[in-house]
Amino acid sequence: MPEHVCPFGLKALHLLHSQGYQVDDRWLETREQTDAFKAAHDVKTTPQTFVGGERIGGYDDVRRFFGKPVRDPGATAIAR
Repeated sequence: MPEHVCPFGLKALHLLHSQGYQVDDRWLETREQTDAFKAAHDVKTTPQTFVGGERIGGYDDVRRFFGKPVRDPGATAIAR
């Protein structure tokens, strides 16, 4: 939304670009758009990444998609 730039969206965008992907970044600009998007895709959070029409998921899911380590929410360090 215009008053909020999501840090996870920025991270996902950077990761996709660094992997050579061109990105069609579609901003959700209102609460109504955000709620409709979540309902349409049956997700609880945004941003969501799609590759080739298939939903990959949020930032951690994008990291997994590229074989990158993902932090365990209960851990104090990133699992390798």
